[in-house]
Amino acid sequence: MLCDPAFRPVVEAFREGIGAGGAALAITAGGRIVVDVWHGTRDEAGTLPWERDTVVNVFSVSKSLVTTLAHVLVRRGLLDLDAPVSAYWPAFRTRTTVADLLAHRAGLPALRDPMPEGSAYDWDAMTAALAAEPPWWEPGTRHGYHAVTFGWLVGEVLRRATGTSVRDLVTAELGPDLHIGLPAHAERRAASVLPPEGSAGVAPAPGPVALRAFTNPADLLVPGAINTPAARRAQIPAVNGHATARALAALHGGLADLLGSDVLARATAPRSDGPDEVLGGRTRFGLGYMLPNEVRPFAPNPRAFGHTGAGGSLAFADPDLGIGLGYVTNRVLITPAGPDPRWTPLLEALYR
Repeated sequence: MLCDPAFRPVVEAFREGIGAGGAALAITAGGRIVVDVWHGTRDEAGTLPWERDTVVNVFSVSKSLVTTLAHVLVRRGLLDLDAPVSAYWPAFRTRTTVADLLAHRAGLPALRDPMPEGSAYDWDAMTAALAAEPPWWEPGTRHGYHAVTFGWLVGEVLRRATGTSVRDLVTAELGPDLHIGLPAHAERRAASVLPPEGSAGVAPAPGPVALRAFTNPADLLVPGAINTPAARRAQIPAVNGHATARALAALHGGLADLLGSDVLARATAPRSDGPDEVLGGRTRFGLGYMLPNEVRPFAPNPRAFGHTGAGGSLAFADPDLGIGLGYVTNRVLITPAGPDPRWTPLLEALYR
């Protein structure tokens, strides 16, 4: 384990907030790792210790990986954000741009008709259904969190722009211990996701868009499904990324070098800011990256960017502090709005 003395209060706050299960925290500053710590257990029985190379499902933090891939392609001239999606994906019916897909403005956060069992694990079935789906609102006019569809929508554009799957792009471009679709050889290192012990808030009654956005297809809602080989190995790029905290911190702390200043500035400028058609509160997004917002206030600096994940995972960069942070956990807490209570003390210590 590693902890620069200046960050000791952050690490103490991290350890105090873990509770049941396990977690890991990593922070980079000035291009070097200054915190790399882990604690607790990684299996359902609570007997296997969390280890340095333990990976875990980070849920929607996965979107930050997909987003970063998109901007890597932009920097290389392989992806035009202002181009219509149909320029890369001819069967795609909705008239919208790649930028609108990334900014949750395409109007495709959900599928109306129930998808057959197993569809979440079937890339072709999901992308074909989304290509034919009429938008829920006029693209570009409003935004709403594309909770699960984001990964298939953006991922299919990336696949068509490069001829390479999202799974292989992540491996080739973003480095070790970051995965969309966990390789079989890494399963022995994977922490089991523990079911929620309770709720830290009360979710509003979902409207028809939100209900379908989170439940169609329903495969991952089956108890225990998230820990099965089928769910781990599938390509569900919005929600089944697996990572270590160290890899997330290194990625986000190094985005300025990876993407270049111009590409990164465009990627992180507010593009969607206001009422969210799916989540109900006010959210903020750049071109794929989440920005601190009313629903998920993950950092006090509005210029921070990254993504939160259901259950508590978090990864972000703060360009003013020059840091990248990754926090991963296998103990799910349900926090419909507001920060995860485990983040609050460590972030207070970080920004003190």
